[in-house]
Amino acid sequence: MLRIAVQAKGRLFEETMNLLAESDIKLSPSKRTLLVQSSNFPVEVLFLRDDDIPQSVATGVADIGIVGENEYAEKKEDAEIIKRLGFSKCRLSLAMPKDIDYPGVSWFHGKKIATSYPVILGDYLKAHGVNSEIHVITGSVEVAPGIGLADAIFDIVSSGSTLVSNRLREVEVVMKSEALLIGNKNLSAEKKAILDELLFRMHAVETAEDKKYVLMNAPKDRLEDIIAVLPGMKSPTVMPLAQEGWCSLHTVLDEKCFWEIIGKLKSMGAEGILVLPIEKMIP
Repeated sequence: MLRIAVQAKGRLFEETMNLLAESDIKLSPSKRTLLVQSSNFPVEVLFLRDDDIPQSVATGVADIGIVGENEYAEKKEDAEIIKRLGFSKCRLSLAMPKDIDYPGVSWFHGKKIATSYPVILGDYLKAHGVNSEIHVITGSVEVAPGIGLADAIFDIVSSGSTLVSNRLREVEVVMKSEALLIGNKNLSAEKKAILDELLFRMHAVETAEDKKYVLMNAPKDRLEDIIAVLPGMKSPTVMPLAQEGWCSLHTVLDEKCFWEIIGKLKSMGAEGILVLPIEKMIP
């Protein structure tokens, strides 16, 4: 049985549970307890505070965990990064009152900075030769300058709307963060085998993201031209149609270039273009 530590609530919790569900890890929909076992896969999920996950994995309380890179960097626990998951992206930034001119990072010298991430901030300030007073706050860090508790803040930024509402502006991005799958360095062979299967499923889900399965009817005399503009994974599937001079062509397209490619296909005579979502892709 592989035990995975997961954030108990918040955006990272929701996206983690979606990933597990898409990987066909079935968990009880009933009221959540601290520890829940999957009904169809040898995994049990341990729900913790996000800042407790790195230590729980490093000490073996959990075998693996999904945690924000910001918490992993802050805690500096002896756990290894297994996989970057690509969701829950944000950044840790220094912000200051928007009405004050900002000459550079030297502005923070001698200032009081409120943060929930004193380790990351301390390392950054030391690297830049800046001596500031770090005031540790848990909770709503962004209100600190407005109530006179600090001159500036160091906190997570996603959209930046919270900064704007508190009359702050982001001036230095210290690090970028995303969800990480981290692991204990001493997993048994049995647990490593379970982890490998879980990673295989996660990779299949990840590969299918933003991909579309496209079917179309294409004139045979334009087939080479049509294939030349398709950036599919491999050579597309081509099958003959009952109508003379036509064939059916199947391929996979990335959504970011989808409309550009579809326009070219139509100009080359492709017809009856059918677009389907892809749930998983097995390499």
